[in-house]
Amino acid sequence: MSTVEKSSNIVWHECSVNKHDREQLLQQKGCVIWITGLSGSGKSTLACALSHTLHSRGKFTYVLDGDNVRHGLNKNLSFEAEDRAENIRRVGEVAKLFADAGVICIASLISPYRKDRDACRALLPKGDFIEVFMDVPLQLCEARDPKGLYKLARAGKIKDFTGIDDPYEQPLNCEIVLQQKSDTCTSPCEMAETVVSYLEGHGYLQA
Repeated sequence: MSTVEKSSNIVWHECSVNKHDREQLLQQKGCVIWITGLSGSGKSTLACALSHTLHSRGKFTYVLDGDNVRHGLNKNLSFEAEDRAENIRRVGEVAKLFADAGVICIASLISPYRKDRDACRALLPKGDFIEVFMDVPLQLCEARDPKGLYKLARAGKIKDFTGIDDPYEQPLNCEIVLQQKSDTCTSPCEMAETVVSYLEGHGYLQA
């Protein structure tokens, strides 16, 4: 699927109500928290825990989950490399709109390719893309296997599965690393608080 820009004769229309106005209304700063990692690393669990924690503090969030967006927006995309890139591009553009609306957008996707994540980062003003890497060993993710996907991939029933026969490119300069090992698994609530502390320290929880 081509991602080459094909629209022509279009002009951006500015509105009198801007991002700053919306942030003042919500008393927070719009941003994108991009949670990346292998299947089974706990991305969706963290996203929901983080959304719940922020909601309890009166902050407006929205979660873009990798599986959920494939039920609608991206249901016409496969898991081949080109479609995966388009999947991430679309989610990045939607996340950008949420951030512009003043919402704290939490995107939870494997997003295995570094260049695709970097392209999403480039869509936002400096500092507004917060990359969270779930640094969990493949062996632990495979042992968890909550959806039974690793078992299917090992049996050859799923092709191009990240971590098995398709690569995962770890972030090089992400804002937050949440590391887990088999003998030290931090709870989702504790990990959520780590992200919240980052947001507080960088002024995102106030206008």
